[in-house]
Amino acid sequence: MVMWRGFSTRRSLLKFLTLVCLCCLLAVSCSRSTSAPTHTERITLGTTAKVSTLDPADAYNIFSGGLLYNLGDRLYTYKLGTTQLEPQLATALPTVSQDGLTYKIPLRQGVFFHDGSQFDAKAMAFSLERFIKNEGSPSFLLADTIDSIQPTATYELTIKLKKPFAAFPSLLAFSGACAVSPNAYEIGADKFKPTEFVGTGAYKLVRFGTDSMQFEAFDRYWGGKPKNRGIDIQFFSSSANLFNAFRTGAVDVAYQGLALEQIRNLRETQASKGWQIVEELGSGIDYLTLNMQSPPLNRLEVRQAIAAIMDRPLLQKRVFQGQIEPLYSLIPPTLAEQKPVFERYGDRNTKKAIELLQKAGYSESNPLKVAFWYRSNLPNDQLAVMTLKAIAQKKIGQLMQFELNGIESTMAYKNLDQGVYPIFLLDWTPDFLDSDNYIYPFLECSKGSLEKGCEEGQSFSQGSFYFNEEANKLIDRSRQERNPKARQQLFAQLQEILARDVPFIPLWQNKDYLFAQKNIQGTTLEVTQKVPLWMLSKN
Repeated sequence: MVMWRGFSTRRSLLKFLTLVCLCCLLAVSCSRSTSAPTHTERITLGTTAKVSTLDPADAYNIFSGGLLYNLGDRLYTYKLGTTQLEPQLATALPTVSQDGLTYKIPLRQGVFFHDGSQFDAKAMAFSLERFIKNEGSPSFLLADTIDSIQPTATYELTIKLKKPFAAFPSLLAFSGACAVSPNAYEIGADKFKPTEFVGTGAYKLVRFGTDSMQFEAFDRYWGGKPKNRGIDIQFFSSSANLFNAFRTGAVDVAYQGLALEQIRNLRETQASKGWQIVEELGSGIDYLTLNMQSPPLNRLEVRQAIAAIMDRPLLQKRVFQGQIEPLYSLIPPTLAEQKPVFERYGDRNTKKAIELLQKAGYSESNPLKVAFWYRSNLPNDQLAVMTLKAIAQKKIGQLMQFELNGIESTMAYKNLDQGVYPIFLLDWTPDFLDSDNYIYPFLECSKGSLEKGCEEGQSFSQGSFYFNEEANKLIDRSRQERNPKARQQLFAQLQEILARDVPFIPLWQNKDYLFAQKNIQGTTLEVTQKVPLWMLSKN
């Protein structure tokens, strides 16, 4: 009896110890699954943006560029959270010849394309040559600048420019200037692959659809591995659908496409719902282009009076609900060269506007009348011009009269260089993040005169027709100058000319918003309007 009782006791003890061990294992397992990131989850991003192509030689809209930023690598990129250029497929900044024309670029070794082929200087040369010779929408960016591209060693690229261009390394950070596999693409006008992508980036494209796309983490990526297994991009037909999808948790991240009221709603309910909002000043700006060949805008006092009556803070508060920042130069304050030169005119400066108009010969009986154009398919533009018209009418009565006219964007851009618009509200997003890309596309004129205005060049394309020989010379010098301080002084002079002659009136700088559910980590938004998707993970 004693023996059987002892055996029974030992058997019970064994069962108890077994149960304890199982409980410990379960506790450890649960702890790992809830607190330690596995990096195996996928992230779903929702947007209303449209993508017709992912061929880097032909993709030329903001969202496509953001996708290529994650799928591909370029010679140079921007250090996260900064405007500082750093090597990516290059291993150092270029060595530049004394005349500023020849750039030698050392390249990274041990890099593979998504198809398994190896990256080298020949592949990089092929990629840039294809970007130029396939004649896609953005091809002019490199075609107008580069004279020749040569692989001068297995991992060395030599690029010769047509003329000196100090911002060239920044241009090489353009999303479409990424490396693509020579085995997957070919060179030739219009030879594009819109639904494919074979590059060297942290993700590879596995599905291209009109309503969704899928990226998978690339297991042979040379850099840091993504903190997620892949990205699912969901395209929504309306901002309302995207808004509802985010509020219900159907998407992890929402980017691009939410309306002003929807952004305001998410901001107001953030505390109670716990979702994350990343708000950053973007690279895009909005401005007025003034046709200097169209009377009465050929009068300096008229252009200055219009500059004085603008009211950026009111637009910021009333129209955009705090979702923009007032802008007082074409160069935004996110760049060191910015100088807020239009602050001299003030905002809603009634006294100055009246003095300038009277100096130009206008009065209540002889008011200034100007046709003011906007893009009719953009509701925010219409609200902005209606507000500006109301400000002028309220502050100076009938002395300045704006006649509002709307036209669809596509038609507006076709007619812009025809001289049919006296004033037009437009926006601009730079192709590369450098002050040159906020000055050259506005003030440069390759052919013109004071009498005829600009006949060929950037200001002609903008519909301003501004010609200034001094500005042309300063732009040319700024493009040759590689000393940052000297370059900053040149841009300061150009901005002073801009404020003096008023061919354009800067109004506001856009803000970008990224919305994420509370369990998402690594949400960041770059000043280049890019989202580094590889940083995202689920807690």
